[in-house]
Amino acid sequence: MKDFWHRFRANKGGIIGLVLLALIVAVALLAPLLFPGNPWKMVARPFVPPFEGMKFPLGTDTVGRSVAAGLAYGGRVSLLVGLVSTLAALLIGIPVGALAGYFGGRIDDLLMRVTEFFQTVPSFALAIVIVAIFQPSVVSITLAIGIVSWPPVARLVRGEVMSLRQREYIEAAILQGLSTPAIILRQILPNAVSPIIVMASLMVASAILLESSLSFLGLGDPNLMSWGYMIGAARTVIRQAWWLSLFPGVAIVLTVLALNLIGESLNDALNPRLSRRRS
Repeated sequence: MKDFWHRFRANKGGIIGLVLLALIVAVALLAPLLFPGNPWKMVARPFVPPFEGMKFPLGTDTVGRSVAAGLAYGGRVSLLVGLVSTLAALLIGIPVGALAGYFGGRIDDLLMRVTEFFQTVPSFALAIVIVAIFQPSVVSITLAIGIVSWPPVARLVRGEVMSLRQREYIEAAILQGLSTPAIILRQILPNAVSPIIVMASLMVASAILLESSLSFLGLGDPNLMSWGYMIGAARTVIRQAWWLSLFPGVAIVLTVLALNLIGESLNDALNPRLSRRRS
C-alpha cells in the first residue's frame, strides 16, 4: 500500500485531480448546509449578474433561482449517476468478460457476439432510446448509462482472464479440484483488478458527460437539478446571461478533468512497468 501511494504521489496531476474531486464532492455533500431550502425556489429577481454580492455570488437564472445552489445540488445528481451507473456497468461487464475468457469456445463466441451487438449501436443513441422508453428519471438514466457502458469492461476483463487462465497457479487450482466460481473469484479476478479500477475511474467521467448530454436534451429527471439541465435551460439566453451556461460547463469540465487525472495516476501506480517505459 505504501508503494502504491508513493507511485501515486509521484504524478502531480493525480494529486491535483484528487484534491479537485474532493472539493467538488464536499460541496455536493454539503449542499443542504451551504444552500438551505429548495434549489428550484425563486430567491431574487431574474438575471442577477454574478459577483454583484455575496448573497448570490454566481448570480440567478431566468426565473430568479440561485445558480450557486443549482451547481451544488446538481453535483449530487451528476456524481451519483456517474458512480452508480459505473457500478452497474461493472456488474454486467465483469461476469460476461470473466465467463468468456475462462471458458472460451462457444461460450466466448456467444458472449462476444452479444457484446458486439451492443457496441454496433451508438451508445448515446441507445441511451436516448432507453430513457425515452422508461420515461426520464434518475433511475432510467442510470440504467441506460450502465447498459451502454458495459461492453468495454467485458472486453477488458475477457483479455485479462484469457491471459491469467494460462498461468501455472490456475492449472494447479484446477488440479486441486477447486470449483470454477472459486477459481474465477479467488484466483483470477483479484489479479485482474488493477486495469478494472483504472477503467472504472474513467467510466465515471464518461457517465457524467453522458448524463449531462441527456439532461441538456431534456431527457433528465424533471424533479432533480443537474448540470446538464442548467446548461440546456440557459441555451436560449446565452447572449443575455452567459453565466448560466458557463458555470455548469466549468463544473462538468473540472469534474471530468479531475477523474481523468486520477485515472492516469492510478494507471501509473498500479502498472509500474508501464510508468517506467514512459519515463
